[in-house]
Amino acid sequence: MARKKLREPLEERKGSLYFDGFSVKELAEKYDTPLYLMSEKRIRDNYNRLYEALVNNYKYVRLYYAAKANTNLNVLRILHSQGAYIDTVSPGEVFLALSAGFTPDRIMYTGTSVRNDELKMLLDANITINIDSQSELDRLLKISVPQILSVRVNPEVGAGHHSHCITAGAESKFGLWEEEVIQAYAIAQRARVGRFGIHMHIGSGILDTEPYFLAVAKLLDIAKRVHKEVGIDFEFIDIGGGLGIPYKPEDKELDLTAFSKRVVTLFKNKVKEYGLGKPFLFMEPGRYLVCDSTILLTSVNTVKVTPVHKYVGVDAGFNTLIRPTMYDSYHHILVANKLNETNKETYNIAGPICESGDLLARDRQLPEIQEGDLLAILNAGAYGFSMSSQYNSRPRASEIMIMGGKPVVVREREQLKDLIAAQRIQSDF
Repeated sequence: MARKKLREPLEERKGSLYFDGFSVKELAEKYDTPLYLMSEKRIRDNYNRLYEALVNNYKYVRLYYAAKANTNLNVLRILHSQGAYIDTVSPGEVFLALSAGFTPDRIMYTGTSVRNDELKMLLDANITINIDSQSELDRLLKISVPQILSVRVNPEVGAGHHSHCITAGAESKFGLWEEEVIQAYAIAQRARVGRFGIHMHIGSGILDTEPYFLAVAKLLDIAKRVHKEVGIDFEFIDIGGGLGIPYKPEDKELDLTAFSKRVVTLFKNKVKEYGLGKPFLFMEPGRYLVCDSTILLTSVNTVKVTPVHKYVGVDAGFNTLIRPTMYDSYHHILVANKLNETNKETYNIAGPICESGDLLARDRQLPEIQEGDLLAILNAGAYGFSMSSQYNSRPRASEIMIMGGKPVVVREREQLKDLIAAQRIQSDF
């Protein structure tokens, strides 16, 4: 079988893997493993590609980066410099957004099960809030009346790569259903909220245009009802995020031109037909912007053969990258120092965590692996480090970014002392 061509920023040189022009073997030797390796250029390219595809079909577009995908301050600052806005889901993400230079008018908060003190913090900071429940709206208005308010709609259409990532439809905890939406806007209007938006998010890891098309159509139908029955004009209509990327070599990339032509043209036409004026089209990409900007390097420390499986033991586990364990997600894996060798062995790639579920890959066809080899786990920039932990009391990995043509440490590797940094030891034991 012909070897699939590597996508940027990956490159093969004499059988070895390079990332943004640098040997991953040399980077691993210098910075140790496990190591998240990131590309500034790829993040910028992804942002520009998506923004240009959307504005080709509708002039008034704003991209809100879904910060939960990757909250490294350098990632946030890069996207800020590109002109991005930011979607946050916790007070911590708001804090990081402000620290990265985002002003309150460029921050959206789309939380669920939101506490009263969190609502007060958001109101005090003048951050736009997407209401997720009638309870949240009632509690918010008792604290203060915001200048602008958005309601998260459940459009009854959900999609995503795993059931845990589907955020709309009958089984979803998120958003208000249509009749509740009408009621919520009426209550907000009576409370003298002056400016409005409307929002949805149907899921994550979507490579098919159809569910997006159906959900946007439903969202706009609801916006039309709110406009006519409540008398509200929308400053923005937020169609959420969830655009996927190809994790497997055989997966096809999302055709942004076709997506924009179908979904954004529908948006533009329906906005005009329904008399909704010229609202901004908001979109919340997370995974699409950062996922393929990053790989995870991990060293082989053990090769173990049982009567059933061959295990490759590495120094990254589900404490480092939890997606394979949590979602049964596929991440393509390369033996970074053996790119030209034939896949002739079948391995389970196992981490150091004391759990049977600590497998980064199952039954994976790879070249023959020896201890000391270096593996590169691809597409690790979204929900990689951001979901990592200190489980088994293992310090978190370092993050290196290729910036301005050189590798830069953008997050120091945690040390053993960091395991007790927030603890308070009592002296009376």
